[in-house]
Amino acid sequence: MAIKYLTQRAAQAIDVELMSPTGGGFSFEQLVELAGLSVAQAITKEYSKETHPRVAVFSGPGNNGLDGLVAARHLSHFGYQPKVYYPKRPDKPTNQGLMRQCTELDIPFVDSPESGLHDTDLVVDAIFGFSFSGEVRQPFVSAIEAFKNTTIPIVSVDIPSAWDVEQGNVRGEGFQPSMLVSLTAPKQGAKDFKGKHHYLGGRFISRKMEEKWGLNLPRFPGTDQCVNLNA
Repeated sequence: MAIKYLTQRAAQAIDVELMSPTGGGFSFEQLVELAGLSVAQAITKEYSKETHPRVAVFSGPGNNGLDGLVAARHLSHFGYQPKVYYPKRPDKPTNQGLMRQCTELDIPFVDSPESGLHDTDLVVDAIFGFSFSGEVRQPFVSAIEAFKNTTIPIVSVDIPSAWDVEQGNVRGEGFQPSMLVSLTAPKQGAKDFKGKHHYLGGRFISRKMEEKWGLNLPRFPGTDQCVNLNA
């Protein structure tokens, strides 16, 4: 049986269940930490610090952006040289804490997409996640246009930013990342992904929850927080 690709509504419902005291029992911060760690680890599988040391993380204002901040921190600990483009910064304890953690590691915050892409070997697209809908607005229009025009490999977190979560690159106007790290389970829009590497991260689904939702997830190898879906 093939792995299940989730609708937007199902993905949101699973997220709620994961954080329910009578469901998964996770805190929001735990899920963000595990998701970001899995993204960072997946990057190490395909883009080593020797070949792609300079990583630009583009973070949006929502949960996807928080995953990006966590990934930046872990990549720094792993020996990479990350920098972060984070133009919309909600004044919430989790956001401010994760920013502070990056600052403590001397991870620079840049002020434009152009400076993010300058002297960069790899881009992490953590702008919009599975809750995104509607029209893209500035400053992220410029960021996504920059993604379309760069030859630098891009790793998208959960779903390529500005894609329809269920219909994918429905208008054919979006960028195609080189790598996609789906979280929890792939979203239906990920069927449009044509890049080289598709990983699953977010190792927090219990066997009970997997069976309830019919996810049919692959087994994570050993202590890894990610699994290669192309393998």
